[in-house]
Amino acid sequence: MVDKVYLVTPRGFCAGVEMAIKALSWMLKIYDETIYCYHEIVHNKWIVEKFQNNNVVFVEDPADIPNGAVVMLSAHGTSPSIESAFNEKSSLTINSVCPLVTKVHHEAKRYTDKGAQVIYVGHKGHDEAIGALGVSPKNMHLVENIDDVEKLNIEDDAALLAQTTLAISEWEPIMMSAKNKFENLNMPRKSDLCYATTNRQSAILDVLPNVDSVLVVGSENSSNTNALVKMVESKNVKAYRIEDTEDLKKIKIDGNVALTAGASAPDYLVFNIINELKPIQIVDFEHKNEDEYFPLPKELRNNVKLIASFLEVFNQSEIIPEKNNGISNDKNWSATEALSSL
Repeated sequence: MVDKVYLVTPRGFCAGVEMAIKALSWMLKIYDETIYCYHEIVHNKWIVEKFQNNNVVFVEDPADIPNGAVVMLSAHGTSPSIESAFNEKSSLTINSVCPLVTKVHHEAKRYTDKGAQVIYVGHKGHDEAIGALGVSPKNMHLVENIDDVEKLNIEDDAALLAQTTLAISEWEPIMMSAKNKFENLNMPRKSDLCYATTNRQSAILDVLPNVDSVLVVGSENSSNTNALVKMVESKNVKAYRIEDTEDLKKIKIDGNVALTAGASAPDYLVFNIINELKPIQIVDFEHKNEDEYFPLPKELRNNVKLIASFLEVFNQSEIIPEKNNGISNDKNWSATEALSSL
């Protein structure tokens, strides 16, 4: 029997995921054709299937789209060469990259342009790592652990960058190892780790003394979800990654439980899990309130405004409808509402 569920805040959608989901939703509304998206828009199975059921096709290569297609690039970031290849074939390409990932790309270009070799801490094969390493493939080196750092043979200046969704427990040992190996190691003034990733990790650390186990809602390919699980396990507390209520049948949960979600997991899954657990008490555990907002891609905003202005010309009524959910009020419209509108 579950006694208490500690419902942890912050959890779920971060500002980058909010932006990407809303951007793709807008594209479905204004373009009456299939939208091709490079990589899964975010790493969540339910969201991907939701868009697939609404005329979005996810692809892994520019060769997979027809000439003249409408394309969106995912939140994880795209290498310059791949983006150029999409631009050559598409009629329109909208880049919904998270601004925090863009920051890492800019840092990689800045360091490599100055002749430095970049050590990139990330997960091999992850969409974000693939995009970042593509900024300067000949001058960037992927490392996943301390052993990888020790094997590096870099004689030029070195710089250290990171995948934004790493666990702090993954990042810090590798960072210290790189600092010890490379005396004049260059690093950005501000950490590459995503605010949402670190906030969710610190929130779980805060709640751990109150619980016997932790449930983390998120998909298998979600790096930040897996980072939460690893961090909890490193503190010798049981942690389980679950997609939905079906996964609860595979594990035994009792006592006090903390419940959180990765940055791409919708909140309705969290509440479905609470209903299934039937705890005696639900405790709202608020570690920190997030109010970050990332605006929609500029080109998409401009296109929506142009279409709206064009349609207003044909308005014969003296009454001008309120624009409660227009592009200018995007900050007041959530990704959850966008998904519900499909």
